[in-house]
Amino acid sequence: MISTRIEINGIPAIVWGKPSEKAYIHVHGKMSRKEFAADFAAAAEEKGYQTISFDLPQHGERHGETRRCDIWNGMQDLRLILDYACGRWEHLSLFACSLGAYFSLQTYADIPFEKCLFHSPIADMEYLVKQMMLWFDVSEERLMAEGEIDTPVDPLRWDYYQYILAHPVEQWDIPTCILYGGRDDLQSREVITRFSERFGCTLTVAEKCGHAFMEEGDAKIVRQWMREHI
Repeated sequence: MISTRIEINGIPAIVWGKPSEKAYIHVHGKMSRKEFAADFAAAAEEKGYQTISFDLPQHGERHGETRRCDIWNGMQDLRLILDYACGRWEHLSLFACSLGAYFSLQTYADIPFEKCLFHSPIADMEYLVKQMMLWFDVSEERLMAEGEIDTPVDPLRWDYYQYILAHPVEQWDIPTCILYGGRDDLQSREVITRFSERFGCTLTVAEKCGHAFMEEGDAKIVRQWMREHI
């Protein structure tokens, strides 16, 4: 498969697939990197799409960056990738996974992508943060006083929490298909079902899968879902 490494305003990226007028922007999740788009890009090429994937801050080639992988830096990078993609392809669609889906919901709500695929999306970050506060016994008062508290999952940050509360997802008009694991411990089934019904998404639930889809047989489920919905 053809793949070309490029840089977009200092962001390492890969363009996958044979030349085409249509492409997917691929936004990876936490603890991933641009190279993990290979399976998706192969499935997309079968449907005539190229794919552009890139490393979020502190991921992949950017692992040593001090610039944090938070909502502000994530949104800035997603806009830079979009600007590049709009100048290269006539038809654009979106694939985003986990944290990448949350960044996309915050950045791309008014972008007329032709279609969107979300894999294990963080559709409600407020729900996740409040769950983390329960798991690690962190009150709002303590978080406000300390500003930032490390946890085994991720740091809890008061400024990030305030952004989340002030910016709920209110708009998502893109035709969207979602793959959700029935054992996902980061987003409840109620959260994903509510999001899907509100925005008219096509929801596929893989009952035995967790958030990461990393158990035996999970990759086959993901590939089948991609081929059906790309």
